[in-house]
This record gives sequence, C-alpha cells and structure tokens, in this order.
Amino acid sequence: MPTVANPLAVASLRIWYCSYKTLESITVFRNLRTLVIADFPDASLGPLGTLPNLRHLRILHLPKIVDLGALAGLANLETLSLEVLPSWDASCKKTIVNSLEPIAQIAHLKHLSLLGVVPVDRSLASLERCGSLISAQLHGYPRKEADRFFAASGVLRAHPPSLQFD
Repeated sequence: MPTVANPLAVASLRIWYCSYKTLESITVFRNLRTLVIADFPDASLGPLGTLPNLRHLRILHLPKIVDLGALAGLANLETLSLEVLPSWDASCKKTIVNSLEPIAQIAHLKHLSLLGVVPVDRSLASLERCGSLISAQLHGYPRKEADRFFAASGVLRAHPPSLQFD
C-alpha cells in the first residue's frame, strides 16, 4: 500500500481492486471509520481487528478467509457486509467460513449483509444472540434456515444502508 503522510487523519478508505499482495499495513489507519475493500488478498482478517474506530466495513471477494475471529474485536462496528463476487454468485460459489460466532460478538452491529459467505454448518443460529442487529441481507443460505432466523430474531430483511465517505 502507498505511504500516507498522516494516516491518523484518514477516516474513510476505499481499496478497490488494487492488486496489493497484502493489506497488513492498514493497521496504521487507526482512526478509520469506514472501510471498503474489493479483493481482500490476505488469508487472515487480523489487520482489520486493530482498527478500533471502524464503524462500517464492506469486503467484496475474500476467497482466502475461513476464520472471522478478528471481527469480534471490532466493538464499534455498526455495518458489516461480506460478499462474494457477483460472478461467483451466478455460479453458486461460496466463501465457506468456520463460524459466524465472531459476528455475534460485535456488540453494536446494526446492519449485516452476508452474500455467499456461509459457515460450514449453514446455520444462522449464532447470529440470534446479536441483540443490536436491526437488519440483515442473506444469500447462500437454505431458505428454511433464513426464514427461521428472521422469525426467531425479529431482524428485518433489508439491504444495509449505503456507506458514506467523509
């Protein structure tokens, strides 16, 4: 990633198909509130877990990710969107993760979008403990499981709000 003179002054960042080999240096942007990434190159979300002020996160295409554990540390996160590429969606390809439990641990999460990012067991049960969740958009889950989740949780079926950049 390029060097920024004052990384603490950066509140929003869009990394869109930049062909970076890694995003480990993103940790210098400690005051980020909004982050959008297309084509996440790393096998770990670890660097994102060091961004304490992050409120809105969207990642499009995270094919190497299987563990969402680092997301649990994003206590101020309000909007989370994890998505496969539209071409993957058309061919029914998914990003399979170990568990959605780390998402359930995000205390202030209000809006969630999981498009083609599913746990091994295809269950949404752990998200029912996400008490602050207002809306969710889900794709790639069995219809019966999605219907059960929305009925049990009272969460609205809706797209997350559009992200605003400062």
